[in-house]
Amino acid sequence: MMEVFGFDLGPIIPFILIGFAAQMVDGALGMAFGVITNTLMVGLLGVPPALASQRVHLVECFTTATSGISHLLHGNIDKGLFVRLLVPGVIGGLLGTYLITSIDGDTIKPFVLIYLAGIGVWLLIRGLLYPPRVRQARHVAPLGLVGGFLDAAGGGGWGPVVTSNLLVQGAEPRKVVGTVNSVEFFLTLTISASFIYHLGISHIAGATLGLIIGGIAAAPFGAMAAKHFSPKLMLVLVGIALSVTSAYGIWTAWG
Repeated sequence: MMEVFGFDLGPIIPFILIGFAAQMVDGALGMAFGVITNTLMVGLLGVPPALASQRVHLVECFTTATSGISHLLHGNIDKGLFVRLLVPGVIGGLLGTYLITSIDGDTIKPFVLIYLAGIGVWLLIRGLLYPPRVRQARHVAPLGLVGGFLDAAGGGGWGPVVTSNLLVQGAEPRKVVGTVNSVEFFLTLTISASFIYHLGISHIAGATLGLIIGGIAAAPFGAMAAKHFSPKLMLVLVGIALSVTSAYGIWTAWG
């Protein structure tokens, strides 16, 4: 039995570890928290998919806030890119939330994943064979709008869609990861507000609390890693993460 302030942490240690591992990857590469936590909870711990998804949405409100602050302290945020992503991202999230009852996100999700898997392979090849050259990102507002919409309507996708496309355009990797992570807090807060309202405080306990503890603990380390990784290494790692997680999603949807 492991107690902290009279609370037994034993039952939630697996969720603390999952939250820590997932946020390390997400904080360093700008994607995959939802995919990793959902996969490990459903696949390894036998948590029902619907419950796993509910927990992830609530937890991300805490982890994205901590991650955004950590990236800010490490100088990983591009203020201009932040502003250009924020408003379209939130609008896209609101549109996705409004239309989710009339559009089946699961129907379009496999096709989005195929696109992301292709982007992942291209980033991997580019990182291995071509020295990355930093360029100013273009088409940021439409990208934020689409990323926010897919995140709300399809149950995820902000990090993979926005991070990967900004990297393809040649934006500085650590600035992309830090900025996308920071904007995600406002997006998550927007599209999850009504959901959190209906959950109530009682749900911030047990497994959900474990994911929050692990995710918050890992956030500073993920931001630190993003600051020190070379652009070449980040392109390779993002390419691998995006290809693997997208391939798993395709297999789950159509397997």
